[in-house]
Amino acid sequence: MNMTVTTYLTYLAIAVPLTIWVARTLSRNGRIFLIDVFDGNDAFADAVNRLLVVGFYLLNLGFVTLFLSLKDPVPDASGLFEALSVKLGVVMLVLGGVHLGNVWVFNRIRRRSQADRMITPPVPPNVVLAPQQPEPPSTYGY
Repeated sequence: MNMTVTTYLTYLAIAVPLTIWVARTLSRNGRIFLIDVFDGNDAFADAVNRLLVVGFYLLNLGFVTLFLSLKDPVPDASGLFEALSVKLGVVMLVLGGVHLGNVWVFNRIRRRSQADRMITPPVPPNVVLAPQQPEPPSTYGY
């Protein structure tokens, strides 16, 4: 087996578990944030969380596989580490970028939801006055 194939296998052996670990960590710790975003609706937050995990896997594992190929063959062990550092560094930057994008979008949703909650209807009156009867006309003429 040559060094290029070893680089491919090592890259996949690191990038795929890294993607899985990040997805699980974001899912577990992001649940509280999503519940807040969706105003305490646990079921909806959990459903969105699961959909985000699926999308995260599809996007990032697709990127990992598309980014697998190398332009030049890897000549030796130092070339293997150089190629891996570039490939894994880009994968981690993409993972971080996707995460920040998700947080930004859901934070905007959360702020809009909080702003909507701040607009409250008028406060009802404390006392209701009985309707007053009109006074009878004056008999004195003035």
